[in-house]
Amino acid sequence: MDEYIGLDVSLKDTAVSIRRGGKRVWRGKCLSDPQVLAALIRKHAPAAKRVVFETGPLSVWFYHALTAEGLPAICIDARHAKAGLDMAANKTDANDADGLAHLAEVGFYKEVRVKSFDSMLARTLVAARTRLVRIGTELSNQIRGLMKTFGLIVPAVMGTRFEQKVGELLAGNAELAEIIRPLLEAWHAVRLRAAELGRKLLADARRSEACQLLMTIPGVGVVTATSF
Repeated sequence: MDEYIGLDVSLKDTAVSIRRGGKRVWRGKCLSDPQVLAALIRKHAPAAKRVVFETGPLSVWFYHALTAEGLPAICIDARHAKAGLDMAANKTDANDADGLAHLAEVGFYKEVRVKSFDSMLARTLVAARTRLVRIGTELSNQIRGLMKTFGLIVPAVMGTRFEQKVGELLAGNAELAEIIRPLLEAWHAVRLRAAELGRKLLADARRSEACQLLMTIPGVGVVTATSF
């Protein structure tokens, strides 16, 4: 007889519920490790038909790892599942796992497409570069604001010109320079790392036929194409 498994996944532990023939036949908890979970499921549910869990921080890893273990992993929309799970009298991890197992059994869920690890690597690269660019902008704005207090106005310049102008303005103020230079050095280091990730992003996009095709659309650049 087919068995249906619900997993309520958290960073540390995963609550597991197994249903068969309309009844819960086992439930418990284990570490949030797909290999540990796979062994547990094989032991308690050798005829697993569906292994259901919600979208979340670990869902990509769980989906691919459980699928590699030969289990029928299904990732469902957490917002869609919320209505059903909220009907439980007591909101606990174990009850959420029971609710997910029930949804798996009746087939009342909205499956989501899980991106491949390669796609997630590309998105991670975009996110990391974007964050570094923002940090660089925040640092340059902070430098401008601090220097403005002392009547030192940095012109609206970018890149090496910004670094040069800051250095020129600090030339006659040794005490302020001791404060600003560490920020300027941090800005310079962040800018270099952002440029490195930018070059990698461009190289990856040039190797991707999908990105090259997307970039033929007016207004679609490397970042947008890679994030798609």
